[in-house]
Amino acid sequence: MRIYFTLLLVLILLAIAFVFGSQNEQIISLNYLIARVELSIAAAVSLFTAIGFFLGLLATIIWRLIRKGKKSLAKNRSTEI
Repeated sequence: MRIYFTLLLVLILLAIAFVFGSQNEQIISLNYLIARVELSIAAAVSLFTAIGFFLGLLATIIWRLIRKGKKSLAKNRSTEI
């Protein structure tokens, strides 16, 4: 049940971000350290929302793998004794 609630919340937030972005067609200039690019607000919101989503997903996967590894290590140590 928790996963359905989380998935629904994520989809609602993504929909709000994309609706916000699609209503703003102005061009903005993004300055990087080595480059400069001009994007519409819709493209910028979509790009940064997707980057944030994938970074969050990556952090969650790494956190779960570390947690699983610690549990496995603790279980192996307890069986050795």
